Amino acid sequence: MRKLILVKYAPEIFLKGLNKGKFERKLLNNIKNVLNGIEYDFVKDEGRWFIECDNSEEAIERLKKVFGISEICLAHEIEKDMECINKEALESAINSSGKTFKVVTKRADKKFPLTSMDVSREVGAYILENTQGLTVDIKKPDFFVNVEIRENAYVYCERIKAEGGMPYGTNGSTMLMLSGGIDSPVAGYMMARRGVTLNCVYFHSHPYTSERAKQKVKDLANILKGYTGKINLYVAPFTDIQMQIIEKCREDELTIIMRRFMMRIACKLAEKYGVDSVSTGESIGQVASQTMDGLIVSTDVADRPVFRPLIAMDKVDIMDVARDIGTYDTSILPYEDCCTIFVPKHPKTKPRVDEIRKAESVLDIDELVNKSIEDTELFN
Repeated sequence: MRKLILVKYAPEIFLKGLNKGKFERKLLNNIKNVLNGIEYDFVKDEGRWFIECDNSEEAIERLKKVFGISEICLAHEIEKDMECINKEALESAINSSGKTFKVVTKRADKKFPLTSMDVSREVGAYILENTQGLTVDIKKPDFFVNVEIRENAYVYCERIKAEGGMPYGTNGSTMLMLSGGIDSPVAGYMMARRGVTLNCVYFHSHPYTSERAKQKVKDLANILKGYTGKINLYVAPFTDIQMQIIEKCREDELTIIMRRFMMRIACKLAEKYGVDSVSTGESIGQVASQTMDGLIVSTDVADRPVFRPLIAMDKVDIMDVARDIGTYDTSILPYEDCCTIFVPKHPKTKPRVDEIRKAESVLDIDELVNKSIEDTELFN
């Protein structure tokens, strides 16, 4: 008998038809990368993926964060014989918490003499005969006893939920506008979970934003790396741009004009480094610059798709995700960023594209953007 980690990938991958192999190969490569440094053997059995290693706890903790894996199970590989299956199922049931169970059998090997229903019936009866206090509940059991009959037989009860989504690196790339707040790291996580490769840009307004604020964003990027691996973080200086806008533009238009400059810089960096799109943590109506009119005006300067995965989420939902993925405690640290300084008392909530274009025409837009790009720092 061998103890194995059963890796179940997301159901979406099964639906990819002729492209399924591409997604499987990418997911397998991501699994190998995340298990780097752990000695293991990879085992395939009629469409199932198993991992055998001594340090299973560490392996599972790493695998839980791999996008494309929906579930991880601790399985026992046994002989394809009903006596062995019954004994292992009984032991697994005894070691599980709960008083009700259901046996679920998958019989990939159609030459096996019993049908899936027959196996489940026999295993369930064997458990009932050899235990006290356990009963069958086919609708809402406390736990499942899973039996799989393939080239070998497998029994497992313990199932661990993983991240799901699509294999990272299968759906293009994006330049995430990463601030030190709660929203943008969640937006980055959600894009990465759909297989999109992350790059990040942070706008730093020294000396009005401190080195602690910059480090906070680096820390957020490092948390996201736990799900994605390497991330390029571009830190773009933004002080000169803000000073010019404050000096030459109306106070109520400061925020929306700054957002347009951020969008321009993000797009320029995306063009320079071959990134397909831009993503933000904006949620419609959350703040003055995120009204429908504000989003239209800020997107006006984009030269590639702009994704806003949080657009219809409320703040409570976003905060819940931030806690789940581990960014919340870092995001709420009280270090200022360029979006929280120089905020007008009464920002414009219904800007118009033609008005804002005219208002910012007094600025040397290209020079300011190009200078920021030239002085951008890269961290990875």
